[in-house]
Amino acid sequence: MKIGMIGWWVSALGAVGLAFGGTEEGALMTRWGKELTVEAPGWSSHPRPGFRREDWGSLNGEWDYCISKEGIAVPEVWSGKIRVPYGPESVLSGVHREIEPGDFLWYRKEFSIDKHEGKKVVLHFDAVDYETKVWLNGQEVGSHVGGFTPFAVDLSEALTDERNVLWVRVTDGTGGYQLRGKQSLTPKGITYSRVSGIWQTVWWEQLPETCLEGMDYWTEPWVGEVDDGKAPSAKLRISPQIIGSAAGASEVRVKVRLEGEVVAQGNGTDEVSLRIEDAEWWSPDHPVLYDLQIELLNARGEVVDEVASYVGLRTVEKRLNGQGREAIFLNGKEIFLYGPLDQGWWPESLLTPPSEEAMVADLQFVKDAGFNFVRKHVKVEPSLYYWHCDRLGIVVWQDQVNAGMWSGSPPEEISPPWTRLDDDPVDGNWPDAAHAQWVTEYQAMVDHLRDHPAIFVWCPFNESWGQHRSMEVGAMAKAYDPSRLICLASGGNFWPVGDIASAHNYPVPQMPGFSEKFEGMIQVAGEMGGMGLVLPGHLWTSEKGLPWSHQNSESLEDWKSRYLQIVRKVATLRKSSLSAAVYTQLSDVEHEVNGFLSYDRVPKVDAAWLRKVHRELLPELGRVERSAQSE
Repeated sequence: MKIGMIGWWVSALGAVGLAFGGTEEGALMTRWGKELTVEAPGWSSHPRPGFRREDWGSLNGEWDYCISKEGIAVPEVWSGKIRVPYGPESVLSGVHREIEPGDFLWYRKEFSIDKHEGKKVVLHFDAVDYETKVWLNGQEVGSHVGGFTPFAVDLSEALTDERNVLWVRVTDGTGGYQLRGKQSLTPKGITYSRVSGIWQTVWWEQLPETCLEGMDYWTEPWVGEVDDGKAPSAKLRISPQIIGSAAGASEVRVKVRLEGEVVAQGNGTDEVSLRIEDAEWWSPDHPVLYDLQIELLNARGEVVDEVASYVGLRTVEKRLNGQGREAIFLNGKEIFLYGPLDQGWWPESLLTPPSEEAMVADLQFVKDAGFNFVRKHVKVEPSLYYWHCDRLGIVVWQDQVNAGMWSGSPPEEISPPWTRLDDDPVDGNWPDAAHAQWVTEYQAMVDHLRDHPAIFVWCPFNESWGQHRSMEVGAMAKAYDPSRLICLASGGNFWPVGDIASAHNYPVPQMPGFSEKFEGMIQVAGEMGGMGLVLPGHLWTSEKGLPWSHQNSESLEDWKSRYLQIVRKVATLRKSSLSAAVYTQLSDVEHEVNGFLSYDRVPKVDAAWLRKVHRELLPELGRVERSAQSE
């Protein structure tokens, strides 16, 4: 029997009214939020498709919760039930209550696991905002600082064969030097609701004491191959991370498959290097993924651990194009990127997509509309988001999550004056400890996502929001992942580091230009557009702000006319070697009404119309040769 979740939300909605957004009929919700049931909770796929073991399970679902001013003793009385992985501020959590900076948010979950002999049990939290401590059966098993990247704790020593009790304590100040994206204690305009606690999947897996902890992949054309008209072979290098007492005596065996057929295989310890003949190179028009079977062998050659993964063969570079300008090259051919700013907020669930299907629908709209990339804006999504970009062929520009916004936001000097691309830029002033935490969270993001072929660009700062130690940060980012392009500060204060100069201008796009200071930089219109169009009945009617956009449109026809002007301008700038452009934005967010989709994901403009416009005015969009060029 299907048991709907709607009734469970009624008390929460009645208690808080419309303070968090909604219509006169109730909270604004997408169709996916309305469709959720106990049997179909929204997040059932393996949460890490790029590193999958068979023996895993999810702890998503109903937990006990308590909001307390007491952070030392575990609560004796619990406030009620919360639906994980939705933050307590959201409707889908069933709590729908704001967490204040001085509050302690406690979680409690009872569970049992049939633990296998010789295995350890690791519990994964894919994102918890912001400072977290974890106990199992009264024993502290781990802690973490950071709101947007995953962490794991080993439960093995505290785990029992029967009933286990898990406690999680979270604090979230949503201020200061804390990386929080667009969350605000006082949301308005382009800042949004706060989100605290668990907001991505919680899951466990069993694995051997000596095991694979991770993998890194690098792909490149096979050097020295004779050009016989066929697609060049690929060199795939795989670097395993092995942990455990027998790690030094272990070996890795890799099999690479395409459509079920083994196309390469080999063994190694520190690195496995494979040649893939007649390679299928990944691109937006040809998003081919190879399946990987990775086995860990002990000293006797026995398989002790096995992981399923995948890889896309592709190279991303900055090179001079036919005009002698720096440009983005994919697989040895120049590519032009055009797509929306994707903020990834939802009316009923805030930072958490209501379901995997809802998240995929956003990406499918991007693809159907003829775009070939997205800029993921100051947020890190669940791993499944990037897997779907990999398989759909959607390039990703990934922002680091920010702290602070423009100059004047507290604390003092967290952000410098916004000088854009002017000469004599200045930086914010961050204490050493705050900067060290910023670097920790940046590198955790890169480590988490580095094996997704769809990601082409890392962007440490947006505009001047929390921009600090720019030359140091830019050099660190490039050294930490030299296989991708770096945009130090999209639309922010320009410093000569990284690969991309990005200009923000609304509504009409601009290029940074070709003055001497931009020498060696790829030219990008990092934000533009932002034209508002109100869709009656689909607004976030919150007491915290009125609908907002960079420029309002009177009607759909008016909006289309303005959009055509913008795309024509993009086409003109493309002739001068503009390499990428970002339109603001994919969907409305809370008070912002400048999306192609409303906040509850109703299209304001048909994807087919957008695709037709893009094909006519930007005919090269996404077109790139499928074979890499060996040098």
